[in-house]
Amino acid sequence: MTQGLTSAVYIAASILFILSLGGLSHQESARRGNLFGMAGMAIAIGATLLAFTPSSYGLVLGVMAVGGAAGSTLAVRVEM
Repeated sequence: MTQGLTSAVYIAASILFILSLGGLSHQESARRGNLFGMAGMAIAIGATLLAFTPSSYGLVLGVMAVGGAAGSTLAVRVEM
């Protein structure tokens, strides 16, 4: 992906994050705000993964596994 396209994708993700904050400010629009936030995060993660070289995918997957393990451990400990 070219640098210009990467920047444009990150700007689009940023706009979706800002829209999600606005949507989450009212109960009637909270569902739409969540959708904007999820779409923005998916776009940002996709653009970040496309910016890496294939040789660094192993490192990225390892770091994601460590973060996922830590997050799931903490999620089990929190009582709802």
